[in-house]
Amino acid sequence: MATLHASGLTLKYDQRIVLEGLSTEIPEGEVTMIVGANACGKSTLLRALSRLLKPAAGTVSLGGKDIHTRPAREVARILGLLPQHPTAPDGITVRDLVGRGRFPHQSFFRGWSGGASLQDERAVHEAMSATDTLGIADRTVDQLSGGQRQRVWIAMALAQETEVLLLDEPTTYLDLAHQVEVLDLLTDLNRRRGTTVAIVLHDLNLAARYADHIIAMKNGRIAAEGDAGTVITESLVRDVFGLESRVVSDPVSGTPLIVPLGRHHTAPAHASPASVPNPQLELIP
Repeated sequence: MATLHASGLTLKYDQRIVLEGLSTEIPEGEVTMIVGANACGKSTLLRALSRLLKPAAGTVSLGGKDIHTRPAREVARILGLLPQHPTAPDGITVRDLVGRGRFPHQSFFRGWSGGASLQDERAVHEAMSATDTLGIADRTVDQLSGGQRQRVWIAMALAQETEVLLLDEPTTYLDLAHQVEVLDLLTDLNRRRGTTVAIVLHDLNLAARYADHIIAMKNGRIAAEGDAGTVITESLVRDVFGLESRVVSDPVSGTPLIVPLGRHHTAPAHASPASVPNPQLELIP
């Protein structure tokens, strides 16, 4: 498996420093969740890890080699990315868009339109089946709802069949049931194939439930990282999100569950899971 490591990263947009001196490693074969308040640098870090953003200083290594010295097509065979706001060509069908995920594995002379291999067909069919998009395969992407489009983009990322998969807010536009389905799907992919998965996620409770490893960011730096039980504390939620809360045990998963106090509510300092409601929370708008 390919390791993904950042060392001493400084990232800029124009002349504005967004991240400075950041070092971290995405644990191989695990599910990592990257969390933090808006504009803390989560998506910027993911862009750098995926080779989309070249650092002003420091390095990103993939499999022990500087990711910017490796050919783009070679990187794409190892690392897949679902960005926050992907765009599709006008009039493209769902099947063709998902098929584009196979591009890194195809020869320059054939490509998807030149006749997909049986392996390509299998990968696309499995990805669409897993994301419940087979029924809309012949529709154009611009005819779909926001939630349908998001599932199609996830299918394209799955069809790429990479060792490392990076996703920036993959549950955007999805209702709660589909959010859980997508995270279950990505966790299953990790468990079955050993795929290294890193996800930027807004919902801190879902991040805590599904993560093997959590990276919490604040103002372009890493505030804490480790397993959810170690990282997700009341002091961390206060420091990173500016939110007073109680952290209790999720009665289903046993992972940390964040219950916001709000300005007009109080709760016992040591509330038990049975005495605290279990809301579905989007901690960051």
